[in-house]
Amino acid sequence: MNSRNIKLAKYAGFCYGVKRAVETVKKLKADNPDKNIYILGELIHNTQVIQELDAMGIKTIDELPEKGDGICVIRSHGASPEVFENIKNAGFEIVDLTCLDVKKVQQKAIELAKEGYFLVIVGKSEHPEVVAIKANAELWSNNVVVASTPEQLEEYKEQIKKHKKAGVVVQTTQRVENLKSIVDFLIPLTKELHIANTICSSTSMRQKEAKELSEESDLMIVVGSKKSANTTHLAEILKDNCKTIHIENDTELENYKNLIENAKDIAITAGASTPQSVIEKVVNEIKGGI
Repeated sequence: MNSRNIKLAKYAGFCYGVKRAVETVKKLKADNPDKNIYILGELIHNTQVIQELDAMGIKTIDELPEKGDGICVIRSHGASPEVFENIKNAGFEIVDLTCLDVKKVQQKAIELAKEGYFLVIVGKSEHPEVVAIKANAELWSNNVVVASTPEQLEEYKEQIKKHKKAGVVVQTTQRVENLKSIVDFLIPLTKELHIANTICSSTSMRQKEAKELSEESDLMIVVGSKKSANTTHLAEILKDNCKTIHIENDTELENYKNLIENAKDIAITAGASTPQSVIEKVVNEIKGGI
């Protein structure tokens, strides 16, 4: 047991955008104790945080009421212009906590759409960040598609060829490999290709460090929500290098007891929406022996 080597990644847990969003809503409630505070959709993809906010009286809602009063928060993933309008019309005061990196992707997507590029958003079409990027771009162009693999672009092949110029933006938490494969697909189809690598630096550093750790480990433990895009991408990347398990919290460690006990070099990383307290519990559990 004592010879086991356990390393915790430096870039594990809350990124700047998530930290800012969580701290701001807590401060909003402290400053406005008598006001209703709602968040449209989960502020971040983490159950513990959502429950903590709920206990403080900060309610997560999936649908906007026709009439409401108080503050409605736009979460870190952003929202479409239509959603902003609906919140205003319902009578809420808006607090926009869209991550600044996500805002940059939205602005770049709008810019490319305005300039007449056939716009490809590299990402998962159902992810709230991507839904908002697409909605912003579609105010300016009908030629906007979402794809995370070249196969998903096959049906647009002739359209892209005809268009001659394509622009690419990326969901901030995507894998760089996905971006490369989409770019390789587009090169022979276009005369002009504008690529904006909008993967945020926090994601890039987290993935790079985790890859390096996985090359010198028997086992990688990725901590974070199964709904979190950046966390699931981390687990996908690392599986090629060493045995990797993706858990939401320390209670799941028991399921991998044998794997953990037989590993000599263990490295732990976590997604951008994983609280420090959750990471610490996992580290302590492993150090203490499952």
